[in-house]
Amino acid sequence: MKKRSQPVSKKRRSAPREAASDGHLKVAISEKEIRRRVRELAKQIDHDYQGKTLLIVGVLENCLMFMVDLLRGLTIPVAYSFIYSQMQDSEFGLVAMREITYLPPVNLGGRDVLLVDGVLQSGVTLDYLCRTLLAQRPASLRTAALLDKSDERKVDVPVDYAGFKISGKFLVGYGLGYQDQYRTLPHLANLVGRQTGTRRAAARI
Repeated sequence: MKKRSQPVSKKRRSAPREAASDGHLKVAISEKEIRRRVRELAKQIDHDYQGKTLLIVGVLENCLMFMVDLLRGLTIPVAYSFIYSQMQDSEFGLVAMREITYLPPVNLGGRDVLLVDGVLQSGVTLDYLCRTLLAQRPASLRTAALLDKSDERKVDVPVDYAGFKISGKFLVGYGLGYQDQYRTLPHLANLVGRQTGTRRAAARI
């Protein structure tokens, strides 16, 4: 007598590597859109710096994926470096103070410099970095950001090359994270169904 074959249970698909346990991700800007926009920015930078050697300085951690893809798209001679900015709040008497430092130091004298960050929000940090770097007397200094939240600006600092202008959105992916998660997503996504508290995430102010 033949044994009746038992149905093979299908294995459940494992949750995506970057899925949130108490929320979920909704794609806001697709990988295709990001790649197309980065190519456009690279083409514009190539044109603006034709005949020059450009030094690209990335502000960690948010800029990493954006800057790497930007570098790959450029055809002009390029050198690059990374810096990390730190903010420390303190009080002097009754006056609240914020100290911003960056490291390691970079020699920019006489060079054409492009400062790259992942998110330009209030502009406080980027404004400080620009003023500090300009003190070294570079030949030129411009800025680039993957996301430009101009409606949240507190300091009037311009961005010369903006990937996407957004407002009122908290995005993760493509180098931007929340609590050290989601940075490796190839696209940008809204993090919904989760309380982000002070909205620190990877968005640098």
